Amino acid sequence: MQRTTRPLTVLKKRCLQASNVRVFSRALATAGTAEQDCRTPPSAGKKLYETHIPISKIERTVLTAASAVAALNNPLRGDMIATLGEATGRVFLARMRDQMLTSDVGRRILRERPVINTKTLDFDELKKTCAPGTFGQTYISWLEAEGVTPDTRCDVKYVDDEELAYVIKRYREIHDFFHTLTGLGVTVEEEIALKWFEWAQTGLPMTMLASVFGPLRMTWPERKRLYTGYVPWALQCGASCTPLMNVYFEEHFHTPLDEFRKQLGITLPPQYPIHDK
Repeated sequence: MQRTTRPLTVLKKRCLQASNVRVFSRALATAGTAEQDCRTPPSAGKKLYETHIPISKIERTVLTAASAVAALNNPLRGDMIATLGEATGRVFLARMRDQMLTSDVGRRILRERPVINTKTLDFDELKKTCAPGTFGQTYISWLEAEGVTPDTRCDVKYVDDEELAYVIKRYREIHDFFHTLTGLGVTVEEEIALKWFEWAQTGLPMTMLASVFGPLRMTWPERKRLYTGYVPWALQCGASCTPLMNVYFEEHFHTPLDEFRKQLGITLPPQYPIHDK
């Protein structure tokens, strides 16, 4: 109990002393990360999957507070948004799982548990076989242009349900497919626009957090484009298109992108000149 109580006491004292978010964030950093200091001893909880870290209710409360403050201080910090989603999203993850269960494809995804990374996908083969204009070719071109890979997603750690852990893992892994389908890049305003789209799709609290507080770090022209163009599109398109958790994207790499968008009911967001971004 000493290991659990001590970090909590330190955090409480420093949180009370914090006069603003930055001070609170520094207090959290000096007290040690939630993952390092707030773990339940192995004997106190059952490990449900390889990356699972069992935590108590008290530890989950501390983890939620710490990740929420860090995320509010920087709404684009992906690791804190991810942790907050795991600590608070159980109800919404269950709804996403239930939605998948209503679809033949969704049930198959839950049964087969496909994983998206450079070990499970043969990118060299896709480059050779995906014709120009297909979903797969556009996806690979987008990854190369933005300098990212599907291996950079955070591991799921704090979801105390093995199936729901896979649901949020799948959600994270198909994020880059959302970029490909919508044509949105990785600028601040485009990432936040995509978060609004994802919120309309999933209802996950952490997507709304980034959607609401992320614009505080944007310039006035960026916020104007966001709220007058991107947000109306994101809410309408996200709510009306096919639930993307029910799409077996790996089976559509050779589908023409325009045709795939029509099948899913996805319309493109407003287009702005590059020099305006």
